Amino acid sequence: MASRPNISTRKTSGSKLEIRRAPGRSRACLIQYNGAKLGRRYVLDEAVIAVGRASENAIVIHDDSVSREHARIILRDDEVAVEDLGSSNGTFIFDQPVLSCTPLNNGDMLRLGNILFKYLARDNVENMFHDTIYRMATIDAGTQVFNKKYLLETLDAEFRFCRVFGRPLSLIYYDLDFFKKVNDAHGHGCGDYILRESAQIAKSCVRADDVLARYGGEEFVVVLPSTDGSTAVELAERLRKAVADYVFVYDGSRLRQTISLGVSECRPEFAVASELLEDADRKLYQSKNSGRNRVTR
Repeated sequence: MASRPNISTRKTSGSKLEIRRAPGRSRACLIQYNGAKLGRRYVLDEAVIAVGRASENAIVIHDDSVSREHARIILRDDEVAVEDLGSSNGTFIFDQPVLSCTPLNNGDMLRLGNILFKYLARDNVENMFHDTIYRMATIDAGTQVFNKKYLLETLDAEFRFCRVFGRPLSLIYYDLDFFKKVNDAHGHGCGDYILRESAQIAKSCVRADDVLARYGGEEFVVVLPSTDGSTAVELAERLRKAVADYVFVYDGSRLRQTISLGVSECRPEFAVASELLEDADRKLYQSKNSGRNRVTR
């Protein structure tokens, strides 16, 4: 890569960090340019954002070239800076090592280990364009959660990470009970509404690092990185209850909807990610055959 001239290594002051952002303006972000989450957009909207391999980081990068606590992004007023945290493989801007807290300029290429990002400042035209393209490529238009393509790519990446680092990985597979009856009795407009609304209820239940996606029709999957089976069951039960307790109102009608869920935790005998998905699918059908509106592990 071409060298980056005049990189500042100015230390930031110890005063309190503040974010000042005008309402309605696009936010600064990092775009991942390689690795398992190619194309992922990370919005920079906190004063200090930790980046690394450990699940406690705000931005988690599943790559063995990235340290557990690799770097942090610092926002202060209109400036965004990056600081290396003593990582094994270093932090670089245009292949120049980051030796102290260093400001990022719009368009900078930031590398953590082998993982490359592009920094886009707020209100950057490319930033807004990428946001539109990214949503078109990854978001299901009918429910506003991730689509099947993004789900399968994420599941494959998380499965490999689980195998390499020995971390738990769980999956929730669920669908809407008797959904055909909803369409038959109230029309497809009502069915679309319940699909969209129930997906938003589920989205409010999952955690920041979980990936909720529409698998197809009325079927949804939640990928739960660094999560054991017991924790996944607790989350599935919370999700089940949230949907069951919700009153859907459509065209003057008050409707109830339930979901059936299957939970699977990655086991040593699973050779590929699809086997984890298939196991969760089998558990889902056990829930349906046992009376629906329940969780099976």
